[in-house]
Amino acid sequence: MDLTKITFEDAVQKNLAYSARQLDACQELFEIEPDLYFQNNVQRGLRDVNGNGVLVGLTNISTVTSKRIIDGRTVHIDGELSYRGYRINDLMAGLANRSQFGFEEIAYLLLFAELPDESQLQEFKDIIAVNRTLPTNFVRDIILKAPNRDIMNSMTRSVLTLASYDPKMSDISLENVLIQSIKMIAQFPMLAVYAYHAYNHYEQNDSLYIHRPDPSLSMAENILRMLRPDSSYTELEARALDAALILHMEHGGGNNSTFTTRVVTSSGADTYSVLASALSSLKGPKHGGANIKVMEMMADIRAHVSDPEDLDELDAYLNRILHKEAFDRTGLIYGCGHAIYSLSDPRAVILEQFAGKLAQEKGLEKEYELYQNVAARGLDLIRKQRRIYKGVCVNVDFYSGFVYSMLNIPVELYTPIFAMARVVGWCAHRMEQLINEDKIMRPAYRSVSGERPYIPIEKR
Repeated sequence: MDLTKITFEDAVQKNLAYSARQLDACQELFEIEPDLYFQNNVQRGLRDVNGNGVLVGLTNISTVTSKRIIDGRTVHIDGELSYRGYRINDLMAGLANRSQFGFEEIAYLLLFAELPDESQLQEFKDIIAVNRTLPTNFVRDIILKAPNRDIMNSMTRSVLTLASYDPKMSDISLENVLIQSIKMIAQFPMLAVYAYHAYNHYEQNDSLYIHRPDPSLSMAENILRMLRPDSSYTELEARALDAALILHMEHGGGNNSTFTTRVVTSSGADTYSVLASALSSLKGPKHGGANIKVMEMMADIRAHVSDPEDLDELDAYLNRILHKEAFDRTGLIYGCGHAIYSLSDPRAVILEQFAGKLAQEKGLEKEYELYQNVAARGLDLIRKQRRIYKGVCVNVDFYSGFVYSMLNIPVELYTPIFAMARVVGWCAHRMEQLINEDKIMRPAYRSVSGERPYIPIEKR
């Protein structure tokens, strides 16, 4: 074959044939006996046998609590989430009492470690508004010319491309990192929403809408304004999205994407590379994409349970899901359970309230009732049939997808919305890492390969 004349399509076919031949041998050589992990005291997934994360650092940014030691015994409690020492329930209640959108205020808290006064908050809102802009022709030349169903990949490409427009891209001084962080927080919604519109237009043959953000509006309002063809939304819709953004903004240093942020920061990498790495980590279905699995599961339940109000029929189907006989056959009732929380996830408790209000506004009370029944019955089945040492509860992903669907947000944007919120936490952790740590993160892996004699190629 003349390799100088091979086409892209030829390469695709050659790759498929080659990988099919090599895969079995590759898998056999790569596989490590599970017992070796136990024998070498390796904590897989950086978690011990009880599921507790291995301590690798300290943080002042947020606290996630699900248990306490009382009289020498571990007692599981309702989950608590605190930002900079303030409980999330108190922060959300304070915003509700003032009837304020809170994304910018809570972002200020995470970045600067203090709640702002009115003048500080207005100044921060103004600087966010100033940065809700992209380089000249960036939307046309970068976003619209490479539409992709995977909006997270589009965002990652855009973030790395924006580095080319920053003359101080490699400057990791705190002052410059803060400037870059504020830019990214302001720009993430534009990168995501415009990427969706590009995909929806060029791949789905729908109309193309590119609405500029309004500097007078909050982050949540601007997301809905840019996303919807007529830029309209209700007060409740905007407040529900604002709440979801705040609840997803930060969740300790141990989650996968935040840990990725700190690992890549420790190498001395620039802000754009760090955030691109965090985006790549977040997009996985085991992390930021979990609410999509909840939505798929609920659609499957509606398709196979003839009467959703018949709790016996619902129990029977949930039991089939749990026994790997239905839906995706993983044995998981998605949205039920969390790596840390045991009795309750405070984010889910808050978001459920908004789900109920939205369902009432949109006439979807029956759908909301189904979610509540799946949660209650699913948790009961798991408790009875699985050995859950710490208890099991509904997590935030169970309700976030339902909330987004009632906001008419396309499923392609579910994980990007998570990223629009979590970028604040990533940036806070990046700065904390730069201030407090000067060593590159370098975990250890123990080799179990043994030695093999070299064999000359003519004898293989």
